[in-house]
Amino acid sequence: MIPRFGYALVAIFALASEMASHSAMAADLTPFAPHRAVYDLSLGDASAGSGVTGVSGRMVYELKGSSCDGYTQNMRFVTVMTNQDGAETVSDLRNSSWEEADAKKLRFSSTQYQNDELADSSQGDALRTKGGTPVVGVDLVKPAKKRVSLPTDIYFPMQHASTLVQAAKSGVKMFAANLYDGSEKGEKYYLTNTIIGKKFGTGAPASAGTFKGADRLAAVESWPMAISYFDAGKDREDQTPAYELSFRYFEDGVTSDLKIDYGEFSIKGTLKELTFLDPGKCPAADKTSR
Repeated sequence: MIPRFGYALVAIFALASEMASHSAMAADLTPFAPHRAVYDLSLGDASAGSGVTGVSGRMVYELKGSSCDGYTQNMRFVTVMTNQDGAETVSDLRNSSWEEADAKKLRFSSTQYQNDELADSSQGDALRTKGGTPVVGVDLVKPAKKRVSLPTDIYFPMQHASTLVQAAKSGVKMFAANLYDGSEKGEKYYLTNTIIGKKFGTGAPASAGTFKGADRLAAVESWPMAISYFDAGKDREDQTPAYELSFRYFEDGVTSDLKIDYGEFSIKGTLKELTFLDPGKCPAADKTSR
């Protein structure tokens, strides 16, 4: 089970502010490698009171685009969860998003089915505007038309991922950020605290695994990372995370050795297949035509 870190929040927020002042909020996206990754899902740890006795499933993640024209992410996360009575619950989560290269705009769509019935959906656009009073506003289409305002220091997903790579390469060990991805009916953001571990070596001795495509990662720098997600708007000093995500993060955007810890149980994601896709081009056309 992932340890529950007792973060020194004041120090972390000071570090986050320092990173932001060095262009973390305004920096261009890191040039990630477009790819498709397939993970097998299984049960990790489970406490006696969790009621969970088994998990199986698969996650397929796809990244397309470029650092100059923005990135599109598509993910499908399907699990079959078994309880102590042997009953199974099938969950099917489908996420899609496009994020502009300068992190001004995020377009997202998320749908979740449980036992083939629609359980949740969200769709909308988040836009970051500048001026005398910067604003991050969200125009929701689903589950209902609504305007939502977010804190001005919000990070979008690819912007956050890019900043984590920059932080790791700079030797930063802890990073805090408010993160918004359009989930939770599009109205919620999380405070995230990231712990960045010692960089892995490169070359054959530091192989990422035996999965298809692993050889392409031999020369790519990577770091172990653990991100804790806290509910925003509450007293955070004594708050336990809503969940924690740990993984090995490669500089080109590939992740392996996934673990999602919900407290009473965790889910492991084992990378089984990695396919690199053609890199996106940077057309001269105005991106506002999207």
